[in-house]
Amino acid sequence: MCGICGQFNFRSMEPVRRVDLEAMTRTMVHRGPDDEGYHFDGPLGFGFRRLSIIDLGGGHQPMSDKEESVWVVFNGEIYNFPELKQELEAHGHVFRTRSDTEVIIHGYKQWGDEVLNRLNGMFGLGIWDVQKRRLVLARDPFGIKLIYYRVEGDHLYFGSEMRAACATMRGRAEIDTTSLNLFLRYRYTPSPYTILKGVHKLAPGTKLTVENGSYEVSRWYRFRPTPFAPPKTVEEAREELLALYKGAIKRQLMSDVPVGLLLSGGIDSGLLLSLMNLNGSAWPTYTVGYGSTFADDELSDAAETARMLGSKHTEVTISRSTFEETLPKIVSCLEEPIAASSIVPMYFVCERAHRDVKVALVGQGPDELFGGYRRHLGVRYGQNWARLPKWVRAPISSAIGALPRNETLKRGVNSLAIPERMRRYQYVLSLLPGNGVDRLFQDGALEANAGDAILDCWASLTDLMSETDELGGFQFIEVRSTLPDELLMYADKLSMAHSLELRVPFVDKEIVEYVERLPASLKVRKGSRKFLHRQVCKSFLEAKILKRPKRGFAVNVVDEWFRGAIDSKMTDTLLDPGARIYQYLRVDAVRELFNQHSSGRHDNHKVLFSLVVFEEWLRAHETPVAATS
Repeated sequence: MCGICGQFNFRSMEPVRRVDLEAMTRTMVHRGPDDEGYHFDGPLGFGFRRLSIIDLGGGHQPMSDKEESVWVVFNGEIYNFPELKQELEAHGHVFRTRSDTEVIIHGYKQWGDEVLNRLNGMFGLGIWDVQKRRLVLARDPFGIKLIYYRVEGDHLYFGSEMRAACATMRGRAEIDTTSLNLFLRYRYTPSPYTILKGVHKLAPGTKLTVENGSYEVSRWYRFRPTPFAPPKTVEEAREELLALYKGAIKRQLMSDVPVGLLLSGGIDSGLLLSLMNLNGSAWPTYTVGYGSTFADDELSDAAETARMLGSKHTEVTISRSTFEETLPKIVSCLEEPIAASSIVPMYFVCERAHRDVKVALVGQGPDELFGGYRRHLGVRYGQNWARLPKWVRAPISSAIGALPRNETLKRGVNSLAIPERMRRYQYVLSLLPGNGVDRLFQDGALEANAGDAILDCWASLTDLMSETDELGGFQFIEVRSTLPDELLMYADKLSMAHSLELRVPFVDKEIVEYVERLPASLKVRKGSRKFLHRQVCKSFLEAKILKRPKRGFAVNVVDEWFRGAIDSKMTDTLLDPGARIYQYLRVDAVRELFNQHSSGRHDNHKVLFSLVVFEEWLRAHETPVAATS
């Protein structure tokens, strides 16, 4: 795990200035406190900061083959590198290190860009082909790691973080109001957008190729799920999924430094710990919560899971005042505004874990893969609703629309009337209807149909999901958009702010490709979410754990603060007419959202928290805050 960056003067071919590349690299010291490296080749420069995990003495980057014909900078882990190394050695390639980076070099020499499809891991990487004067940047299939880039005239700049790509920028970049609209709809900015004009991030499974004075972005990962024939029985699928889980966790425990687990009170991290126990014992585990200050908390559940499964457990307790006081710093670490309320707990649990371990596993992924959210129920059974006569649906829809709060249910019901598949998915994922978000903006601040830009982000995925059912198609989008650009994004930024590598075994390539071929009936069955995943869990977790209600870090607590607190710092931010957000948004429209929420008429806590995060981001953008504590 590292921080990478680089510059390519691809038209002028003028030499890269060392001072510029050093400035870019210095912005990412927190990502790689163990080592630093550079490579210059005329118009091309690579910079590197290293957090040493595997082959502690031999993994220095930028790295090349013996002939120095191919150079690589790489952030992430390649979990199948031992198998790839063996295959490449059979082709005559000679390795000089035990590092997974070297398989990318020799793999490129053997297979060209096709090497990307052979990698099982998480990565953001750059490959420099010396003879062809060709640069390739690539992001892993599910976007666990990031690549930002910007093109300024003849110059391409890139980095693992936005601050590296922008380090040499003259002046401040402007806010992209289309991206702001997307953020307020979805809580994140979908790739390739960022909040800044002219700064982009590679979408998961895409690459940027630069040669002969031009550049092109294309999708290299083109997995097309086709249903299993014959269909898997429950028992077949359970056994095969368990085998894939075991293989992925064994691979992702590979490390030359201590490994731990971020443990919640739920089944996903509980199953992870159970499967980790097949490869060791007394693993360090870490949980964060609000303790006695908030009743709907995970601390006691996680402690009980840790006791049952024999981990060495540590708790982190934070308060409302801690949440509000540290939010500005955390938003600055994120670089882009992300309005998941769990960003604050994630920051503190990573901070604590870093004291003991350099690597931690986390249980993200099963909710998107198997249908763990309430929205998945609507998508799963929506076709049944659509088959009802209009005279039956109409009064029920009206009654649901009149309910106080229940915004997820309202969005789900309204989306069922939309005939076009991708627009249906767009509506389900939106925090507010499109016109509700658009009304927040000042006159003239927003281009027409700005919120529909997300459909362009998904356009290259449409033909790949042609054989998926309704739920499968929705999850296909989630795994390549909401999961990487929201949850995995903040996991990467907040863990690396503390020089901690997070790994997500449930987002292993083999697991995702298997699950995406399964029908909806094995994911959501008889109203039970994550059906097949739970079947695996039953073999490892006690019934008491399986029956616990689903809780998300800090979701309910933020809702409660906005509804009941008149002295909240976050509330004061929204109601201050001098707040920076009102350079773009209307004071009266935001106040109406707040009043709807505080009165109980609507559940607007997600979009209200998004507004608070954007305000904090604007303040940090004026006076940047250091990435680390």
